[in-house]
Amino acid sequence: MWWLLSILGCVLLVVVIFFLTTRQRYKLFSEKCLRPPAPLVTDSKQRDDRLKKGFHLDRVPPALDAVVIGSGVGGLTAAALLAKAGKKVLVLEQHDQAGGCTHTFQNKGFEFDVGIHYLGQLHENSLLRITLDQITEGQLQFTRLGQQFDTLILGQGDQRREYHIHSGKTEMAESLKKQFPGEEGAIDEFMRLMKLASKRTPLIAILKMIPYWLVNFLVNNGLLHRISQVFSLATTNHSEMMSRLTQNKDLQALSAYLFYGVPPKESSFLINALLLHHYKRGAYYPRGGASEIAFHIISVIQQAGGAVLVRAPVQRVLLNQQGKAYGVTVRKGQEEIEVHAPVVISNAGIFNTLQTFLPQQVQDKPEIQSLLGRVRHGMGSFLVFVGLDGTKEELGIVSTNFWMYKDNDLDSLMERYSSLSRDQVLGNIPMMFITSPSAKDPTANIRQPGKSCMTLLTMARYEWFEEWEGTKLGKRGQDYLDLKNSMAQEMLDWALTIFPQLRDKVVMVDAATPLTNVHYLGAPRGEMYGAEHNLERFSPETVARTRPQTPIDGLYITGQDVFCNGLAGAVHGGLLCASAVLNQILYIDLLALKTHLKRKQTKNKMT
Repeated sequence: MWWLLSILGCVLLVVVIFFLTTRQRYKLFSEKCLRPPAPLVTDSKQRDDRLKKGFHLDRVPPALDAVVIGSGVGGLTAAALLAKAGKKVLVLEQHDQAGGCTHTFQNKGFEFDVGIHYLGQLHENSLLRITLDQITEGQLQFTRLGQQFDTLILGQGDQRREYHIHSGKTEMAESLKKQFPGEEGAIDEFMRLMKLASKRTPLIAILKMIPYWLVNFLVNNGLLHRISQVFSLATTNHSEMMSRLTQNKDLQALSAYLFYGVPPKESSFLINALLLHHYKRGAYYPRGGASEIAFHIISVIQQAGGAVLVRAPVQRVLLNQQGKAYGVTVRKGQEEIEVHAPVVISNAGIFNTLQTFLPQQVQDKPEIQSLLGRVRHGMGSFLVFVGLDGTKEELGIVSTNFWMYKDNDLDSLMERYSSLSRDQVLGNIPMMFITSPSAKDPTANIRQPGKSCMTLLTMARYEWFEEWEGTKLGKRGQDYLDLKNSMAQEMLDWALTIFPQLRDKVVMVDAATPLTNVHYLGAPRGEMYGAEHNLERFSPETVARTRPQTPIDGLYITGQDVFCNGLAGAVHGGLLCASAVLNQILYIDLLALKTHLKRKQTKNKMT
């Protein structure tokens, strides 16, 4: 094994030396770029000027270095990193405000987030925190939630069991051991594997940076799995791994309670372990709401001469006679306007990028069909937005999230649910997530005094709503409204069994189906997490192939489909993408800054 590690280490050293010595190097990261946080901007005109600036040809900066399709976190991260390298970048967003899943919306005086419910790995000097500080110049602030950040509820009625998940290096395991007496050994081993997954995941990312021939050599000769156990964790389904550790069905369910549309037996143990480990050092929420993320990243893009423009639906990627990307077209009324740039980055997902935006003859190329054949669409989501009359103190709601399942056999539960026809859905929603953004953000009562909000979420098949595909928002007919409202009421009634005190405090209810996600997020089949996170997604071959570079010269992909789901996954997708565009491994520079900051922190503690 040691000689294998030595070979890989030498290859990586050669790659690093090559990048460090033969390419132009950009200095992106510095402590000096950080500024004291400015006061929260609450003026709607100021916010709209940054988040809702509409597309006009005269607003397109001249001599662009890159154009980015989509203003989700992956797109904004890649754009901001390029901006810090002195590049002029234009980000184009089809929706009427920037931010993707980080955008918020107002309804009857209530503010709701749509995709950022809580975040992890934001403790001091973590890689994610340093990255976000760098691309916002230290302006993005977070509030830490209580130590008990999640509650898992299994079963119904008299059979209902509650389990509490705590953050903390040792507290997470200690809390679980108290709740599962006799399972101490299984919990210790699960925690060990979680830690290993977190520490060795960079090896997974390296597969996206090294040449394909080297990946193939390591896979075909059986060497990859001997280098690190992380590759076995990535290709082992979660149910199989947990059945080796414990026969306790509730503990097995708890190990995979963070749902994203894939049953445990079809998902990678690695991704489930990473999701739970993500919150081990604490759960956080953006101070000022989720839209603060885009608000502050956009400023960095603008400082370099770039822009973020909304109501700019990209129609296609422009290709020259040699097949190289040189820009995009944007629909403006009845015409298509060309925007030229030598680099095109898509944050619109792998399917939109390689299907919707490319001509058929290019889509049909074997290398593109081979890549698309490795992934499939993720499951859609269904959200219910609930407006409540009263403050969090008056209503007795807390920052803790609730994850609810009607049964502890998550494989059977999810399989049954996803196999339902549309007519069978009502009365059979088996799982739900409950979150209260206004209970997490200390500025919520200042911005919306006397009001609170709650969001309910479950997964939903696109096929249940496919009949209304192509219809316009707000004009989908009574049958669509009946299905949407009935699902929303079923979820609200279930939530009120946990919060009965809220029954008379509900003043508004709205819902979003997979078709809503198609409209606002541009998701082809209403998916929130991009390509499905099944076991195949984490095979070494698929990991290596789903890299930022595409078979089209000059066309790159960023975001969740490059790395994995969630804000952290999208940020890493942006880091990998910017690294590819700049021909510079930005992680090296980030790790150097992290080392410097940790040494400084240690020195300050000693003085």
